Amino acid sequence: MDRVPLLRAHRRDDGFTLIELLVVVLIIGILAAIAIPSFLSQKDKATDASAKEVARAAALAAETYSTDNANKYTGIGPSALHEYDPSLQTSAGNNNAYLSTAEATESGAGFVVVAIAAASGDKFTWTHKASGEVVRSCKAEATNKAGCLSGSW
Repeated sequence: MDRVPLLRAHRRDDGFTLIELLVVVLIIGILAAIAIPSFLSQKDKATDASAKEVARAAALAAETYSTDNANKYTGIGPSALHEYDPSLQTSAGNNNAYLSTAEATESGAGFVVVAIAAASGDKFTWTHKASGEVVRSCKAEATNKAGCLSGSW
C-alpha cells in the first residue's frame, strides 16, 4: 500500500492567503472611508439643531416681551430675552449654542435674533417683520454645512 497519497490527504493547508487578507482589509478600508465622514457630520448637525432651537426660543421670548411692551420690540436684547427665558444662553461657553444678537427693527415693529452653533460657528437668524412675515436664514461658517445646506432652515 502506498503511503504517500494517504499523507497528502491528511495534510491540508487551512487558512487564508496573503492576497485574500489584503483584499478583505482593502474592502474594510473603503467602507470606513465612506462611512466615517457621514458619522462626523452628525455632531455638527446636532450643534446646528441646538442653535436653531435657541433662535426659536429667543423668538418666542421676543413675542412675550412685545406683549408686555405695547406690542413693540423696542429695547430687546439678549439679556432682556434671558429674563423672559432663563434657559437662553447669551454668551459662548460649555460648547453650547448661544444667542448672540437680539434687536428691534422697523422702529420697534419687528425684530431679529441670531443664534450661533458652538462647534461649527454657523449663524441662525430669525427675522420677524412688521408685516408678520417670519424669515429664517442661516450662514454656514465652516466647510461642513451640516444644518445649513440651503441658506434657510
